[in-house]
Amino acid sequence: MFPEIQPYQTSTLKVSDVHTLYYELSGNPDGTPVIFLHGGPGGGCDEKDRCFFSPHKYKIILLDQRGSGKSTPTASLEDNTTWDIVKDIEKLREELKIEKWHVFGGSWGSTLALAYAQSHPDRVKSLVLRGIFTLRKSELRFFYQDGASHLFPEAWEEFIAPIPEPERHDMILAYHAQLNSADEDTRINAAKAWSKWEMATSKLYVDPAHVARAEDDQFANAFARIENHYFVNDGFMRDGQLLEEQEIDKIRHIPCIVVQGRYDVVCPATTAYALKKVWPEITLHIVPDAGHSSREAGNAKLLVEATNQFADLK
Repeated sequence: MFPEIQPYQTSTLKVSDVHTLYYELSGNPDGTPVIFLHGGPGGGCDEKDRCFFSPHKYKIILLDQRGSGKSTPTASLEDNTTWDIVKDIEKLREELKIEKWHVFGGSWGSTLALAYAQSHPDRVKSLVLRGIFTLRKSELRFFYQDGASHLFPEAWEEFIAPIPEPERHDMILAYHAQLNSADEDTRINAAKAWSKWEMATSKLYVDPAHVARAEDDQFANAFARIENHYFVNDGFMRDGQLLEEQEIDKIRHIPCIVVQGRYDVVCPATTAYALKKVWPEITLHIVPDAGHSSREAGNAKLLVEATNQFADLK
């Protein structure tokens, strides 16, 4: 990854009566523009997210989505859907007077990148995606009900602990009740437990510092509430919509590189493989020694190689 840099501009964009979004620009003001779409939903951007791109070649744009990161109001679920965020991305492109840009996204960011590209295919120069996630019921069931629990039984036991046994047949719905409780302690405790489950399973080698992020009240509250809100509502799209042939046909012409950790438990490789089957034109790298995190060495190396490859694309 490239050395850490600071933004040369930070600003906000009011996108509705409720939401004001934080965004920042770094790298080369005259470089080729790239929009970084963070994970979650609800995760927010991190300063290291700038480091996937050459600061000499790219105008790097980081955006905190509705309710996330430095955007306000934090953790808000009001008017917060996939298609609201797709409109926000397009509004930001217009605000910055960019004709076409590269789109980079991992995990939920890959979901959003596909949804945005399928909505605005003429505005996307390339796609670099990691840890493909399309919000199908089968994907949610694997991670939140019966799948990942077989690989991380000790973390799973902590995840289910706040939920009464009779409610554990639908963990997403059970958590929805606690994350929207009138009692603040209930909400925060549930948010931390929800977030810790994902942090504990995101890397091939569990990183205690990464897991500790779940202890931050503000991060956990936004991350858990917004993720759960999207998952309860099936991403506000048809099951498997992003993989439908008529949707892929809209973006088939766009160069796309996918980096997928072989041992990604959060977004298993089966979804990236499904994308490759319906869109054989993409380049799919399955990294043999990586899990879900973009920061793992094998994933990071290939992501940087992908952005370098597209840097001079006209």
